[in-house]
Parts: sequence; structure tokens; C-alpha cells
Amino acid sequence: MDRIFDSTAPLRIGTRGSPLALAQAHETRDRLMAAHGLPQDAFEVVVIKTSGDRILDRPLKEVGGKGLFTREIEEALATGALDIAVHSMKDMPTLQPAGLVLDCLLPREDVRDAFVSLDFSSIADLPQGAVVGSSSLRRRAQLANRRPDLQLVEFRGNVQTRLQKLADGVAVATFLAMAGLHRLGMTQVARTQISPDEMLPAVAQGAIGIERRADDQAIARLLEPINDHPTALRVAAERAFLARLDGSCQTPIAGLAELDGDRLLLRGEILRPDGSEAVAARREGLATDGEAMGRDLAEELLGRAGPGFLAGH
Repeated sequence: MDRIFDSTAPLRIGTRGSPLALAQAHETRDRLMAAHGLPQDAFEVVVIKTSGDRILDRPLKEVGGKGLFTREIEEALATGALDIAVHSMKDMPTLQPAGLVLDCLLPREDVRDAFVSLDFSSIADLPQGAVVGSSSLRRRAQLANRRPDLQLVEFRGNVQTRLQKLADGVAVATFLAMAGLHRLGMTQVARTQISPDEMLPAVAQGAIGIERRADDQAIARLLEPINDHPTALRVAAERAFLARLDGSCQTPIAGLAELDGDRLLLRGEILRPDGSEAVAARREGLATDGEAMGRDLAEELLGRAGPGFLAGH
């Protein structure tokens, strides 16, 4: 019998400590319990504080980008202190550390952005010069492209922290992912759910990924029943697009793949950081060709944008 089914040694699930991260870890645990008929005490949720959680006073682009939310968790996984790690896929760098793989994705949640405000019901309702808070370069660039009159301010922190900042008057509006609000049971917070046609979401928004050690075949077998194949196809196409663009937290990039039977529609957008220009395109083809479509779409956008575009030069 594999060690993972030995109740004297619970399976250790690594996660960040925010309410949303814990909700995602608990969803992973509950799906594994259901898939294998295991009790809750067969699992231990291990909270690890990452650099991204500790450094809250500076924009991510100044302190290291996406890896800030994963590095310490991945180090614990690599050393054997954890058995699996649960991540928001939109936080994940496109390159995996040596010896780790991310080949299990849970069914994807709502991909849309939520417009959140105590006083206004939509972007269109915001008055001239209104202050909007966001830590996302993508959202800031998309908003600046649509409404260059608005004032955009840095808005770091978890969902609860950002809502408190709104209550404190730091800004009159912000954006959150609908997926996170669903998982927290807080969908009432959204004043408007923004269509991807209006604001294309972040690559892999709404998807939860489970990372493991590449050589741990017992864990691979454990995770296999909870991997959602449609989500995996969509996220693979989006991340191939992102990887070719060398996406980081210094680059405003949006992308979304949607399935219709065995067909996949992939939309992508890159923007100058100040929102002064946006370039968008799409691809459609067989879902099994999604990664190639992602790379091809990125090549088109890079060619149309020209050198220096992503750096804002």
C-alpha cells in the first residue's frame, strides 16, 4: 500500500495562508477525499508564507514578479516537506523548477473579472478622474486604454484587504476575479461581472493547479482522477501563449481559451503598460493543437506590436 493511504502519515498539502488560498486547498482535499474514499484526517493543510505575502508595500514588478507567490512553497515541495502544492494558475510562472511538474488542474471556475465599488455600478459609471485601485498590470493597462481619464493606484493584498481599502476610501473602485469570489462565497461583492469581450482575463484565471514532484508516481496516481481534462486543454493553450511572450508581472498580457466540443477558440491581447496601445488577435482550431495555436498567436502579436512594445518603450 502506498504511503499516501497510510493514515498515520497524512498527505501534506502546501498552500498560501489567505482565505482564498485555503479555500482552494480545501477544495483540493475534498475532491481527493471523494475520489478515493479517504477521511479528512488523511490530509494536512500546511500554510507557507511566501515573499509575495510578506512584501505588501511595493508593486510586484519591483520585487520579483509571479515567483514571489510560489517560490517558498515549491522549495518545501522539492525537499519533501510537502507532498503536493495548490496554486492559483494565474500566479504561476511558465517555467517549472527542475524536478517539479504541474499536471493536475481542477475544473475551472468563472473566468471573468468583477467590478467592485461601494458607490458605482460599472466602469462606465465612474466619474472623470475617479481613483481606481489595482495591483494587476493587465487590469490597469486595460482600464487606462478604455478610460485614460481615471487615476490608477497600487492596490495589493488579499480579497478582504482590498475590500477594506475601498471602505477606507483609498479608491472608489477595484477589480477582483469572479472565481475567487465564488470560492469564498462572496459573489455579492461584485457590482458588475465583466464580459471577456469587454475585458479579457488573465491567462489561466479561475484555474487551480496542483504541483507535485516529478518522480513521485504514487502522488501522480492519486491526482489523476481529479484532473479536469477540458481545463487542462484550455490552460495549456493559454500558458503556451504566455510563455512565448515571456509573460511576467511586468507585462500586461490577457488570454482566454474556450472549448466548443473538440474545437478551441483562443483570444489574446498585449498592451503597453500605460494602456496607450493594445494589440489583440484570435485563433481557432482543434483543441489538441491548442499549444501550437498559443505560440502562433503570440508570434502574430509580437510581429504586429514591434520591438520594445511589451517593455513600454
